[in-house]
Amino acid sequence: MSKVTNSGTGDTSGLPELSILDGRHRLAVHGLTIHQDSFTIRYTITPPLPGGDDEASILLFLEAEDDLGRTYSDWGGAFGRSPDGTHTDGSITGQPAVAAGAGEIRARITFLRDGEEFPYALTLPLP
Repeated sequence: MSKVTNSGTGDTSGLPELSILDGRHRLAVHGLTIHQDSFTIRYTITPPLPGGDDEASILLFLEAEDDLGRTYSDWGGAFGRSPDGTHTDGSITGQPAVAAGAGEIRARITFLRDGEEFPYALTLPLP
């Protein structure tokens, strides 16, 4: 397993951070972990995404391609409010395994809210 992160130090230099959902939230990528059969993107969203019976639910979908042209499909993920309630912690996984020799993954993460799509492009360096 390979990682692109310094998660213990909180160093996310070189990893994407962007404004999302009409500028109401900020997505920060904290790491990319490469597994034998997949890869996982770890992120936080500040302020936290809505969650509760009275609030609109938000879904997340991943599509990706590496710099060699190999495509990757969404393989699931999870997100939820942090223990202190200040942000949303999440991860999303793509499959199949990252191609040998690939240098980066270009991911498209789409948030779905009330039937509306909010797509965002991220480029992530590979180890």
